[in-house]
Amino acid sequence: MALIYVVEDDRSIQEIETFALSGAGFQTRGYDCAADFYLGLEEEKPDLVLLDVMLPDEDGLAVVRKLRSRRELALLPIILVTARTAEIDKVKGLDIGADDYLTKPFGVMELIARVKAMLRRSQAGQREPCLKLGEIVMDQEKHAVSVRGKACDLTYKEYELLKLLLSNSGIVMTRNVILDRVWGSSFAGESRTLDMHIKTLRQKLRDQGGLIRTVRNVGYILSGE
Repeated sequence: MALIYVVEDDRSIQEIETFALSGAGFQTRGYDCAADFYLGLEEEKPDLVLLDVMLPDEDGLAVVRKLRSRRELALLPIILVTARTAEIDKVKGLDIGADDYLTKPFGVMELIARVKAMLRRSQAGQREPCLKLGEIVMDQEKHAVSVRGKACDLTYKEYELLKLLLSNSGIVMTRNVILDRVWGSSFAGESRTLDMHIKTLRQKLRDQGGLIRTVRNVGYILSGE
């Protein structure tokens, strides 16, 4: 299920967008300003961002520039939402790195159609069949993991855990986010289960296991730095 961040300071519009996207089967999180949105990015990377141009604390175009300057967010799909109708404003947004735009007012069906189309293009053209960090390689088509060219035998949960960390490399993943995305919201076990899976995953990754670092009182991060 794709995760979509809706960055919109008008609460009524934000609620309409999140309600419509949730009804279409997407996970959503709403943010009223750029500052809160940046905090959300540090917690988890979304699959797509619906970004209003006129935010109270920072211009949406400036936000796009910042996202595109970060390696791990360079390919993040961004749809700008703007009340500006001048063609130059739309062209400027696309030129600095936005993937698409919606002009207010727009219909719910158009919103959903644009989001689905963008996600299809993203999945087809931007997501590599292999995820890699250091000497860890995950072949998603074969559902296989190798370390320095040697096969790494993982359980289903270990595989999903590593996939989540690789997909969000360089970003701290909180314990709650990991438990929700890997075990599901209905998971009622103690978080000690997560710690045990991290421990066994590190062991199976051999000398590359150290790339999974503990962030005290927060969660875990997979980073080559």
